[in-house]
Amino acid sequence: MSSQQPTDEPVYADRVYRSSMGIVSGGLLLALTAWLCGDAVLRGSGNTPWIGLAVALCVVPLVVAFTIRPAVFANEDRMRVRNPFRIIELPWAAVDAVRAGYSAEVLAEGSKYQLWSVPVSLRERKKAHRQQMRRNAIDRRDPGSSGDPSARSRTSAAASEPMRANADRIVDELQGLAELNATRPGAQGSVRVRWSYEIIAPALVGALLLIVLIATR
Repeated sequence: MSSQQPTDEPVYADRVYRSSMGIVSGGLLLALTAWLCGDAVLRGSGNTPWIGLAVALCVVPLVVAFTIRPAVFANEDRMRVRNPFRIIELPWAAVDAVRAGYSAEVLAEGSKYQLWSVPVSLRERKKAHRQQMRRNAIDRRDPGSSGDPSARSRTSAAASEPMRANADRIVDELQGLAELNATRPGAQGSVRVRWSYEIIAPALVGALLLIVLIATR
């Protein structure tokens, strides 16, 4: 009878934050790259097919890195930030703050790491602020006008929840997780950073191959 040994390996499946627009734009760019490079490979002559393959080898990893790949995974013990070229693992005890200015970022152990999967939209932030101001003005002008107590309670509950941009809401959630779980035994430790060579290596090989092919035409 075998017993399963406990493991300290964290499971990043609780909460996932990704940019839907990034995924959509990445899919479109990959389709465009496949069409252009595929056409060069199938119909080109001389070095053109090889140039098409080199461009694809260089461009595809970069498109994936900056559009589809970025994500933030958070559970009770830590947050894992998957950026274009790095993966940063941050136990909650090591996180000093999660904030959103012109970009979303996490501060930990004296360093700053950007959250690529949580883009900050100043337009969305201004829109949320205008909606909040409009709602506050309506509430001050006509408080509790409905005779239905349940309607009044729903209106009061809605007014008590501030309108927030998506990036600000996500940052608030991550900051709340950091504050709530910082004292957990599993949330202790230091920040770990790993370079994503599976993205960097093929992009560099494709770029070098492209330079050689263009230089020898």
